[in-house]
Amino acid sequence: MLIDARNLYRFYGDTCAVADLSLSLEKGEILGFLGPNGAGKSTTMQMVCGNLAPSAGEIRINGIDLLDRPKEAKRHLGYLPEVPPLYRELTVDEYLDYCGRLHGLTGARLRHARDEAKARCGLEQVGRRLIGNLSKGFQQRVGIAQAILHTPPVVVLDEPTVGLDPIQIREIRGLIRDLGREHAVLLSTHILPEVQTVCSRVMIIHRGRVALNAPIAELERHMRASSLILATRRPVDAGQLKALSGVHDLEVLDEPNHRYQVYHDRDGNPAEAIARLVVEKGWGLLELTPVRHSIEEIFVDITRQEAA
Repeated sequence: MLIDARNLYRFYGDTCAVADLSLSLEKGEILGFLGPNGAGKSTTMQMVCGNLAPSAGEIRINGIDLLDRPKEAKRHLGYLPEVPPLYRELTVDEYLDYCGRLHGLTGARLRHARDEAKARCGLEQVGRRLIGNLSKGFQQRVGIAQAILHTPPVVVLDEPTVGLDPIQIREIRGLIRDLGREHAVLLSTHILPEVQTVCSRVMIIHRGRVALNAPIAELERHMRASSLILATRRPVDAGQLKALSGVHDLEVLDEPNHRYQVYHDRDGNPAEAIARLVVEKGWGLLELTPVRHSIEEIFVDITRQEAA
């Protein structure tokens, strides 16, 4: 367990920003950390990185207590804030050498670490260029390079693709997936489809509390709504359809064109039985399509339920 945070609380005066939040992360996992504005994401990430002390709770990084031994625990962390901490007047090599020395790297170890980070982040050709003259995509790569320079087991990335163009976003997402093979990655993002393409697990928080913590496969199951769109050439008999096992209700969407929405059990799909009945009765099957929710809809539903 590379991150093990338990029962975290954080108060600002009388306001509770984070309440009884637990978070764990293992090697090879990429955790997508989501929540609406003001949900407590930034507060949680600052506590996990040791920049903000929790009001209560326990945080261990690679087995080391972050509160009791902060310097030792932070050696196992790499952190990219939303605004990369870059010195625009330095070249890429100068900046990474500076960051390496902050981590205690010198001589051949420093040069090897710098070259390795540049290779992993696609920066081999820009080592002698001023950071201020690089595109935003390359600046983000430099920010990620400084976070992984000392090969930490845990990498924390806060909005790493914000403000990038589509090509740059794809490149950074590919880099994050590569990092996930050898590190534990905590990824905060507002780009919800990014979670599907990059992460292995998702945690959604709302008002400082965990609303969902599940593998990405479970999020996919949430996206599969328990209903089907049915279109036929002739009107159907609603009573016979509702009598099928697992079917709850039938809603008419477009009566002249015989389009319906069939609601059924989440754990079962009666599509085959519906198709068989429509064919047997000669109603003329034109369409039978499962309804899918977008990840944005799931996010809104979960946060609304938590608010309620």
